Amino acid sequence: MFKKILIANRGEIACRIIKTARRMGISTVAVYSDADSNALHRQMADEAVYIGSAPSADSYLHITSILAAIKETGADAVHPGYGFLSENAAFAKALKKENVTFIGPPIGAITAMGDKIESKKLAMKANVSSVPGHTEAVRNPTDAVKIANDIGYPVMLKASAGGGGKGMRLAWNDEECRDGLKRAVNEAKTSFGDDRVFIEKFIEEPRHIEIQIIADKHGNTVYLGERECSIQRRHQKVLEEAPSPFLDEATRKAMGEEAVALAKAVDYHSAGTVEFIVDNKKNFFFLEMNTRLQVEHPVTELITGHDLVELMIKVAAGEELSFGQDDVKLKGWALEARVYAEDPLRNFLPSTGRIVRYKSPKETHNVRVDTGVFEGGEISIYYDPMIAKLITYGANRSEAIKHMRSALDAFYIRGVNHNINFLSALVAHSRFQSSNMTTNFIAEEYPKGFHPKDLPIEDPIVQIIVAASIHHAYQERAASISGQIAGNERKVDPHWVVVTKHISQPVTVSKITGGYSVKVDDVNYDIQTDWQLGEPLLHGTLMNGKDLVYQVERENVIYRLTHGGSQDDILVLSPLHADLNVLMPVKKPPDTSKVLLSPMPGLLISIAVEKGQKVKAGEELAVVEAMKMENVLRADRDAVVCSLKAGVGDSLIVDQVIMDFE
Repeated sequence: MFKKILIANRGEIACRIIKTARRMGISTVAVYSDADSNALHRQMADEAVYIGSAPSADSYLHITSILAAIKETGADAVHPGYGFLSENAAFAKALKKENVTFIGPPIGAITAMGDKIESKKLAMKANVSSVPGHTEAVRNPTDAVKIANDIGYPVMLKASAGGGGKGMRLAWNDEECRDGLKRAVNEAKTSFGDDRVFIEKFIEEPRHIEIQIIADKHGNTVYLGERECSIQRRHQKVLEEAPSPFLDEATRKAMGEEAVALAKAVDYHSAGTVEFIVDNKKNFFFLEMNTRLQVEHPVTELITGHDLVELMIKVAAGEELSFGQDDVKLKGWALEARVYAEDPLRNFLPSTGRIVRYKSPKETHNVRVDTGVFEGGEISIYYDPMIAKLITYGANRSEAIKHMRSALDAFYIRGVNHNINFLSALVAHSRFQSSNMTTNFIAEEYPKGFHPKDLPIEDPIVQIIVAASIHHAYQERAASISGQIAGNERKVDPHWVVVTKHISQPVTVSKITGGYSVKVDDVNYDIQTDWQLGEPLLHGTLMNGKDLVYQVERENVIYRLTHGGSQDDILVLSPLHADLNVLMPVKKPPDTSKVLLSPMPGLLISIAVEKGQKVKAGEELAVVEAMKMENVLRADRDAVVCSLKAGVGDSLIVDQVIMDFE
């Protein structure tokens, strides 16, 4: 077994690998860039080596620097995690030359299956069902349009070396095909250093289902069930679960056996994932093979009981699998939500900066949190905006969803925007709960983006009970101040009015054993809670036995309550103050109709217009790159460009003016 493993990665996955290595008694080495000088993975590892400046090309993708770190520390093996160099054959070759073990598949398999064009050809040769398409690289927009028309719209343009949703564009017509090729080529070059893009038929009403395999160096290959990954946005997975609620045992077996056959065709060993597109009749088509550990691997671990990182390490060390296909049993249900630093209410734009407050849900048998951040740490513009992976487990799907909803409520993050409200809406959605989903789910249900109205509707009575109870607790503390004149002590008035955006509700509050009783419209509602003043999370139980979690913040006289993804500012006023509050004026937001603001921190890579130019609604104005993704900014109305306030190559902050209009 290895004595020391260097982890050629960062963030959540680096921390995840360190945990398993530590449990196995193996020392670990972290590598870090300027941006990660205080990162959690650096703190957790036994050793850490600096490898370069913040851009990934100068650090985590810089093979020479990583090889130098290996020599400096004497590591005898490298785990690449996912992304970066995990599917880079040149890196695996360099390690082999240095007599350092690559904890991953053989070089031939990486070359054959890591290239989407070549893997598709190989799959077809091996008689694996494949999506119709053009298996050669396309760089010319004219050629792309011709090929797309030959295949028939809709088509998918995909980076050959792609992954993680980058370098992918869906096209329904010639114009989208031309623009999609341009964007896909640029993203592919930036993210992977390989600008080859191919085209294949887009299967309508598709589900994205993948098979996890593990293979050793002794010819043993098994599949560990499947994962449903159909909930995607911009081809980036958002929710994953295992097993799939769509598959029957016969289809699972057929897909698993094809995945194993494909792995054997390239003499595969280590963990790998074979991805399929499945139509509504359970016909499945090979999509790609990922020759690495997947982001969503925890859901497989929870339903099979196998630690995939441990298996990868043991396989790399030459050990034989201790189990066969008949030993693989799927037990229970697991669900994973990717918590990202992004703002769903602003078209999911990335959010960077310092995490001021961070409190993840308590980990239990039913809740797991894989993260690479900490309170006080930073989300950098240079890397993926993932904050954490939240994984829940239950005896069945409904239990896993129940635990997920509660855990999302308990996930407290401040300082950067995040997508927890969006995740809460997804898991509460009737279509998701009934498993009526395709990869088009988000586009269909949120065609105009995500808005507050899309959040799940909660019982307003519960919010009133919580707000009134919190206010009563604060008033009790205020009334307990020392030094009051005898006989004139302050008494807590039980009568209040809870004011939200929608209602103004009179209540009567009283203290009871272990909590509070709140009378609303002559009905008493009891809540049991041990919440203390100043705590960010209130855990409580209603009289009907329902458990709940609310995030609580107090700003002057406002109580900010977050639950089910919804954040509401609430006032609890005396009856007199409630009457006066109705008369208060409302401040109007500033007029930004005559300026183009940067919706995110990022790099201004192009400006498509000039001073004095007339632009039409929908016309491209500029492109801002953030976290390896190009974001096209378009005119929302007809206008004339008055002046340019920023130039190509400028680093922009949120709401920085790029140009203004007459």
